[in-house]
Amino acid sequence: MTDTIKLSQARRGDRGVIVQVGAHCHHQEHEVELERRLLELGFVEGARVELLHEGLFGRDPIAIKVDDMRVALRRHEAANLTVRLDGASA
Repeated sequence: MTDTIKLSQARRGDRGVIVQVGAHCHHQEHEVELERRLLELGFVEGARVELLHEGLFGRDPIAIKVDDMRVALRRHEAANLTVRLDGASA
């Protein structure tokens, strides 16, 4: 069984691999721009991610390790990334 979630649903310590960036449909221009920015930051399919830290208020923003970088995102931005969590079968 594969355990895929939106990165916005992840909790501190969760690790996995990005399996999809952005939505399948691009009806709104800001969604296309956000997807482009995420790709530029290194959020590409196959990249390893780990949620390092959550903000105190509303768990926002979140700090994510992407391969060897650390990036802060808001949860609504992280909702555009689908991740397959490690240890789903464990």
